[in-house]
Amino acid sequence: MGSKSSKDTDDDHEPKQQEKKLPEHLEVQRTRVVCKADAPVNTEGFQYAGAYSAMGIDNSVSAEKFCKNFKVEISRLTEDDMEFDMIGIDASIANAFRRILIAELPTMAIEKVLMVDNTSVIADEVLSHRLGLIPLDADPRHFEYMSENDVPNERNTIVYKLHVSCKKGSPRLTVKSGDLEWLPEGSRLPLASPAQSRYKQKTYTSFSQSQKDILEKPLGVKFKDITIARLGPGQAIVLEVHGVKGMGKVHAKWSPVATAWYRMFPEVVFRKEIKGDNAEKLVKKCPVNVFDIEDLGNVTIESTGGLPPEALFTEAVRILEEKCERVISELS
Repeated sequence: MGSKSSKDTDDDHEPKQQEKKLPEHLEVQRTRVVCKADAPVNTEGFQYAGAYSAMGIDNSVSAEKFCKNFKVEISRLTEDDMEFDMIGIDASIANAFRRILIAELPTMAIEKVLMVDNTSVIADEVLSHRLGLIPLDADPRHFEYMSENDVPNERNTIVYKLHVSCKKGSPRLTVKSGDLEWLPEGSRLPLASPAQSRYKQKTYTSFSQSQKDILEKPLGVKFKDITIARLGPGQAIVLEVHGVKGMGKVHAKWSPVATAWYRMFPEVVFRKEIKGDNAEKLVKKCPVNVFDIEDLGNVTIESTGGLPPEALFTEAVRILEEKCERVISELS
């Protein structure tokens, strides 16, 4: 193995505190999530510095040590989804990112449907629900939240119209999400429209400024082939929808991800040590690389279209950072 370096020799004179180890059952509790028949156990992290002080073990968290050991390795990145590995991170922190992605990242979704005419076989309520679940291709960072007392304007509302009809004698018509037309100037409904008297909405007027002048790109829907309804001869749908900014914890339609999950790899224990070429062959045989590195979790994010997946994760990190700063401010 060769002689020891001078650094190794100096380390021999350091206190032996770091070489102390926990009993096996406590080490498993601290470092492993165990899957049992009813539920996983040991899912919480032990970050308190004095958790094992009675045994002479320092469990303190070091930012320097975390930065040294933490890595993010991206294995797949497309327009709609990404997959990456987070190495050297506690499972509870990774799960915090997952929950933020699902429930606390804002996005734009259809909230109000002003129904002018609907002679299709689909009830107004069902049609409104379908429209609310259509992903909008709009960056929520360009918009403001809208409260109950706010008036719709170019900064807090997106307006679309849907005017489709099937002429008598024509074959059945499929209405798709691509038929929604963006109205950058605001609502076009007249002041005495049926929608106002029927749904008791406030007066909707045109925006003071066109959204074309303040946004980077035209607004539309992410997927244009989502079926909304099918119209028979003589049937029509005439309506206007208003999209606003919201979060997934209020309603699932505002969740910016179709999928956000964190997968931990199983621990594999060999009966004997594998070295050299045999070890390299074993690593290559596993398609998900469970033999390659330790302390690894796989994260998959599928965006619904408002923001690309890499931007969603960046926003989740920012929100978690704000939460930490808020806690530190309150404690101090």
